[in-house]
Amino acid sequence: MSVNDAWKGRRFRTDEYKRYQNNLLWLLPKIKLPPPPFELHFKFGFSSSASDWDNPIKPTQDILSKKYGFNDKLIRRAVVETEIVPKGKEYIEFEFKTLENKQDGRDQ
Repeated sequence: MSVNDAWKGRRFRTDEYKRYQNNLLWLLPKIKLPPPPFELHFKFGFSSSASDWDNPIKPTQDILSKKYGFNDKLIRRAVVETEIVPKGKEYIEFEFKTLENKQDGRDQ
């Protein structure tokens, strides 16, 4: 099931999301992406041990897509790491790589 199929009707961004998007768009460095399809590596530093590893992925991925001008359907693999950090030391790290096709003949 997709996230889109899990919700009924339209969803609206919260003011908190809008602030997060605005802040992240300003803070993200200018980078040149490798050729797609992409493998995306995320590392999140959470200050709460109750944080779910998957909660920040979609909003952050959408903001990266907006900042760097690509369609996020081009992300074919992702690796996600998390760690617990002190309050005020939260962070996001990411790296784009070109996803290499496997030698077994399957398309990625």
